Amino acid sequence: MAFHIMAGASGEFVRPEVRKITVADLMDALRLGLDDFAEKPSHYVFLCLMYPITGVFLIMWSSGANLLPLIYPLISGFALVGPIAALGLYEISRRREQQLDSAWHHALEVRHSPALPSIIAVGFMLFALFIAWLVVAQRIYTVTFGEAGLTSVFTFLSDVLTTPRGASLMLWGNLAGFAFAIIVLATTVVTFPLLLDRDVGAIAAVNASIRATLANPGPVALWGLIVAALLVVGTIPIFVGLAVVMPILGHSTWHLYRKLIAAYPNRMP
Repeated sequence: MAFHIMAGASGEFVRPEVRKITVADLMDALRLGLDDFAEKPSHYVFLCLMYPITGVFLIMWSSGANLLPLIYPLISGFALVGPIAALGLYEISRRREQQLDSAWHHALEVRHSPALPSIIAVGFMLFALFIAWLVVAQRIYTVTFGEAGLTSVFTFLSDVLTTPRGASLMLWGNLAGFAFAIIVLATTVVTFPLLLDRDVGAIAAVNASIRATLANPGPVALWGLIVAALLVVGTIPIFVGLAVVMPILGHSTWHLYRKLIAAYPNRMP
């Protein structure tokens, strides 16, 4: 497993060629992602997942006011682990691109990928960032509001929305969340699609993602804003919209990868 994580199948550290892209390329990636979704709609699958997730949040909401400070970090933190949830979507787009059978059961073929150890390693990295985000968010709340327990949902919302302490909590919390989002975007914008396409190893894939971000700071930043905006829209109402937003973003990310990373000479661009 360490072999694939560090160096990939070739045993060497590779540096895939990074391309420069434009805003027009972003729009084209979204268009192609929408085409994939229209051809192989997956909203029914994601709709089945959204209801249990919503139920978990509702149970947490009703189980005690002391959990309230973590509700927003948990919901917003979903974007930090979103690249993992989209693995099957990348695989479907990859197969459709190569004119292979792209029936939905092939999304599970990810488990047979030779790069699975590397995929798991990067997944653990994202999970660690998610936990770190929750710890930081809780710490910001404790520093701002102290250790005293909450008495009610109304009191919590009133304190957050109408007091200087609440304004400070939202400011520092959103700044911290923004920092975590930048880290995840820069390290994973092409990482998982690249690993599915080529067994280059986790370190090389993350390196390629960072280089793609540095070579295209404007377009990648705009992509991050598009993802964030669509995820916010997708949470309305009660997360059901994510059943459509998530598949489109997942497919689009595959096509964004194709634009950011040059293909092998013997493969289609």
